[in-house]
Amino acid sequence: MAAAKRNAIDAARVLIEAGADVNAKDDLQDSAYLYAGAEGLNEILELTLQHGADLRSVNRYGGTALIPASEHGHVQTVRRLIAAGVDVDHVNTPRWTALQEAVVYGDGSSKYQDTVRALLDAGADPDIRDANGRTALENAERKGQTAIADLIRDRR
Repeated sequence: MAAAKRNAIDAARVLIEAGADVNAKDDLQDSAYLYAGAEGLNEILELTLQHGADLRSVNRYGGTALIPASEHGHVQTVRRLIAAGVDVDHVNTPRWTALQEAVVYGDGSSKYQDTVRALLDAGADPDIRDANGRTALENAERKGQTAIADLIRDRR
């Protein structure tokens, strides 16, 4: 975790290759895998994926690595996690999916449009409702994210 938090790639590589558990969690319920995914640290993420990252592992909010990666618009990370097989429709404790977080926490910019596109291409269900009963489309419209709303409409 310390190497991941510092994005110390060489140190992380040495530790992981020496047998460090990429799924071991700290007091905040983050592992090197979850943290690298959330923060878009793709080199460390790749190391954790190559060394047994648990794709079903969840953080303190009950979310997989894909959810915060989507929240932050880390497009390449989102694509890598999708390719690895992370569930695109996982719902975290606050009742958000990766698609919902990309919309609700995003600003509708191109990186969030690319994130939404990647999630939809992977089969993310735009009709899953959040804790307020809203779909991703309803949230995009509410936030004035026209381009993202159009992307979602085109997939329905």
